[in-house]
Amino acid sequence: MASEVPVALTYNKRSHVVMMVTPDALEDFAVGFSLTEGIITQTSDIQNISVLTREKGLELAVTVSEDCFAHLDKQRRNLVGRTGCGLCGAESLDQAIHNPAVVTSRVYVTSSGLQVAIRSLNDHQPLQVVTGAVHGAAWCSLEGEILDLREDVGRHNALDKLIGHLHRTGFDPGSGFMLVSSRASYEMVYKAAAAGMEVLVAVSAPTTMAIDFAHRSGITLV
Repeated sequence: MASEVPVALTYNKRSHVVMMVTPDALEDFAVGFSLTEGIITQTSDIQNISVLTREKGLELAVTVSEDCFAHLDKQRRNLVGRTGCGLCGAESLDQAIHNPAVVTSRVYVTSSGLQVAIRSLNDHQPLQVVTGAVHGAAWCSLEGEILDLREDVGRHNALDKLIGHLHRTGFDPGSGFMLVSSRASYEMVYKAAAAGMEVLVAVSAPTTMAIDFAHRSGITLV
């Protein structure tokens, strides 16, 4: 069975959000979530990450720079995340819907490269093979080789984990493309844009807002 536990993210000892997460690669998740939510602008803004066991779940205690925390304090919201929802708890439309980042890189991928990645996706998802209950997010070379992959019960969590890993280890957003095992929701497009990824490939259909976000952020959505 796939694990799904409540994970509370705190910044400088202040509660920010509770997400339902598969409890692995949690430091990657903390970094990716912080980047795609605009809490930090670079990985060096994070000074420390601790994974703490609490009575009813886990706590990701993140320490960020004073500038980042001051900015977060201005836009603080109470948000309880669910597996399929990234807007729960937002207090206004302006707060819920942000303008996506504009991607400046240009990536050229062939149809055969896309198909190579799609065909090999399941082979790189060990947790999905065992449980049948998790999503995967994969970073692929232009030729379709899957270079890195993260899994989670939440599609946006899997993407945050992968983005966090890539930014922690150093990568060129123009050197490949993102492949996700889910539908193309607006949130997946938004997070890809926030990470500077120009090509996002999803195995299932997009939503109207995902298409709109792709147009506005310069993302190629497949």
